[in-house]
Amino acid sequence: MTLPKQSLFDLSFTAITQREAVNAIQAWLTAEDSTPHLVVTPNVHFTLLQQRNPAFRAVLNAASLCVVDGRPIWWASRLLGRPLPEVITGSDLVPAVFQRAAEESRDTALRVYLLGAAPGVASKAAIAIESTYLGITVCGVDSPPMGFERDDKECERICQAIRRSGAQLLIIGLGAPKQEFWAHRYLSYTGVRVAICAGATIDFLAGEKPRAPRWINQIGLEWLFRVLSEPRRLAGRYARDGLALPGLIVREWWKLRKQG
Repeated sequence: MTLPKQSLFDLSFTAITQREAVNAIQAWLTAEDSTPHLVVTPNVHFTLLQQRNPAFRAVLNAASLCVVDGRPIWWASRLLGRPLPEVITGSDLVPAVFQRAAEESRDTALRVYLLGAAPGVASKAAIAIESTYLGITVCGVDSPPMGFERDDKECERICQAIRRSGAQLLIIGLGAPKQEFWAHRYLSYTGVRVAICAGATIDFLAGEKPRAPRWINQIGLEWLFRVLSEPRRLAGRYARDGLALPGLIVREWWKLRKQG
């Protein structure tokens, strides 16, 4: 399956709509080919972080789907003449994949594994998922300890648990860039067809964190809603990113101008 790409800020974004992204993921989940596929959703923070971290950039660009999660980057794509179709947040994409799988399930349920969030949160999310989406089975959850990614034995344990569960879809909520690096290194050992690096999506599904109302998302102010919800954790990061983004856009404009 060949998907259209758009190069911007040194990232190779997949230039598709959310519906098209769900179509691609559903095709991978049901394909005879067992090649695993990684889905990443770069936002402003990711885009700035990969500018300073070439290894992170390589991981994002190696993903099967790299869709824009963040209206400022989407706006910039239009300003710079390289438009991306629409914003696709991880927290919107995951429920959309669940809904499609539930609608198309016949005799067998889609088997999902949740990796991440605080202890107990993924279990709450599992209950919510199975009660909302008939045809989805959460076959395992895991909330690994801090620093687990540096412990080869712990990572091997997690991979074996995922493989034994028979999961087809892995939802990873470990925070960036940890979740992307871990998935890039270990995905082939898990036996899943698709992994989506989805940030706080497990928390949202569990009801542990509130999501912004849709009208706030549509006007590009979800970041403000999240800052007000978690000021201690997010205010500093969002302030730094907000100050750095205009300079990044100007540099990209200048680079594209020199390229003609």
